[in-house]
Amino acid sequence: PVLHAGYLISSIYTAMLPEKTRSELGAYYTPPALAERLMDMVTEAGFDWERGRILDPACGGGAFLAHAALRMLKTFNKADPAFILRNITLRLNGFEIDPFAAWLSQVLLEAALLDICRGANRRFPDVVQTGNALTIPVDNQRPFDLVIGNPPYGKITLPAPQRHLYKRSLYGHANLYGLFTDLAIRWVKAGGIIGYVTPTSFLGGQYFKALRSLLHKESPPLKMNFITERKGVFEDVLQETMLSVYKKAEKKRRSVTVEFLKPNGNEKPVSIKKVGRFILPSNDEDPWFLPRESEHVTILKRFEMLPHRLSDYGYSVNTGQLVWNRHKIQLRSEREKECYPLIWAESITPEGEFNFSAARRNHRPFLHLYPGQEYLVTKHVCVLLQRTTAKEQKKRLIAALLPEEFIRQYGGVVVENHLNIIRPSKERTSISPDVVAAVLNTNALDLAFRCISGSVAVSAYELNALPLPPPGQMEMIERMLKGGASQETIEKALAKIYGIEQ
Repeated sequence: PVLHAGYLISSIYTAMLPEKTRSELGAYYTPPALAERLMDMVTEAGFDWERGRILDPACGGGAFLAHAALRMLKTFNKADPAFILRNITLRLNGFEIDPFAAWLSQVLLEAALLDICRGANRRFPDVVQTGNALTIPVDNQRPFDLVIGNPPYGKITLPAPQRHLYKRSLYGHANLYGLFTDLAIRWVKAGGIIGYVTPTSFLGGQYFKALRSLLHKESPPLKMNFITERKGVFEDVLQETMLSVYKKAEKKRRSVTVEFLKPNGNEKPVSIKKVGRFILPSNDEDPWFLPRESEHVTILKRFEMLPHRLSDYGYSVNTGQLVWNRHKIQLRSEREKECYPLIWAESITPEGEFNFSAARRNHRPFLHLYPGQEYLVTKHVCVLLQRTTAKEQKKRLIAALLPEEFIRQYGGVVVENHLNIIRPSKERTSISPDVVAAVLNTNALDLAFRCISGSVAVSAYELNALPLPPPGQMEMIERMLKGGASQETIEKALAKIYGIEQ
């Protein structure tokens, strides 16, 4: 009851924060059932609740500290309350940037250990420091046996000194939870354990390739629990979420145990489904292909036998060049001189067909080009693929061929940046663009993509990482298309290649 009450109070507090403040803090507090599950996972990994030192570097409302304190309490047998209190407070530590949340953590800890505090006839000592853990020097500090928590999420612009400090885990823009993962590796001792609740986006995104490499080298994962349902877990969070346990070790590990986790409300224990062990890539920076659903398991076993990628067939992936709200005054409802069709994501239908459309709010069908903007025009056949799709959609990959006749009719098109452009190279394209579109629209490739994607974005980096059939089979699919084969026939052929049961 105490832990659940603490969660409710914390949730009310974050709900009352201005949206901008909550976004800046990245504050999404952990339901008790998930906190308890992560406690079980670090226990299974070998953490010693009787002796180990614990740090939560972004403790929020104190969910993990309070759970940890109760686990520590269970290791004592009728000891003096004053001794128990002193022992726990010497081994339990937290940082929190928000002063009110730091105070809330202290209150929850005292409420959780109220009987011990009464027996010792003293208040619970301060174990939470108010401050930004990312700026607190780690050098010459005593390391911890366990770093645990739910670090804040969200992009952040770092001052130059901090960016230099965390450069080993950064590529491009920084995300708070990635920085806190790097921080955990710095704070945890050799052989120590890290237990984190994070988004899954670091498994495949390009901006996290340096972080994946760091984890590979210094703290490889032991176990990952994928949360199968977003609804009712973290409100307003669009990303998929997971619980992960890592162990700081000198020896690299190349495999991780995967389980699926289904929440049953905030108070009831979660349901766990064991899935198996999966091999991580030999290249430290490559995406980690891991199953998010049961049907992904079979397809993952085939990936090692499918080394070919889009680049091997002479294709590159780029984002549509036009950011429309920067060019509002150039949008036109009717075609004029120096106008080109503006291709929005709505022109790519869920069925994988091109249907020129600008029916949605603020959309216009044409763009008037200014001198010097010729770089915006696409004049060759290519594949267009939607850049934003959700886990709950029937398909994450929605692609269509941009027809040559349409390009000839208008002399070219302008592609808006909610679409990816998959372009054939002039020098060495070995298969036609319609084969690429047909393959990407299959269930097999959709399943493959779901094994690395952790957000609503469909990035060029992830598309470039997708395993494709070998040349002989791609040529077979091309012959099938030329012979008039239906998409259903193509689906069956790809299902066989990827080992998927129909």
